[in-house]
Amino acid sequence: SFVQGSKLEIPLWLAKGLRDSKRRIISVELPKIYREAWRTVFSADANVVDLHKMGPYYYGFGSQLLNFDNPENPEIAQTILQTFISRFRRIMDSSQNAYNEDTSALVARLDELERALFRAGQKGLNDFQCWEKGQASQLTASSLVQNYGKRKFSDVDG
Repeated sequence: SFVQGSKLEIPLWLAKGLRDSKRRIISVELPKIYREAWRTVFSADANVVDLHKMGPYYYGFGSQLLNFDNPENPEIAQTILQTFISRFRRIMDSSQNAYNEDTSALVARLDELERALFRAGQKGLNDFQCWEKGQASQLTASSLVQNYGKRKFSDVDG
């Protein structure tokens, strides 16, 4: 049995399940990367932080933390957003300009969302260069455009 004030490490999904707006069953202690000291580091220069080491799901986990009543939520949300904005340009620039270069050091420091963006940027560049060299047999519409067209026609049929 646990006494009031006991500290436990539990998975996020369980903490969310125990959250009750009427009764204060649990309170969540912020992981250090979301606390004020680290928010100051991010606001100074977010690009110096090794996000993968600190938390490979920094953006996703941070946004889930906002479900819990914490007086620091507005500052946490602002830091997450500003971190993404300030790191996004560098990630996309690197994915477009580091063609045939070793980008492993950069990628090693990225959160999983940032890694996905980096890969998407490199794929886009690679696809464009193949097309430019005549190595792509034809241009194809993206799946988003194709699905939008299908949806639009099915709406008309209905």
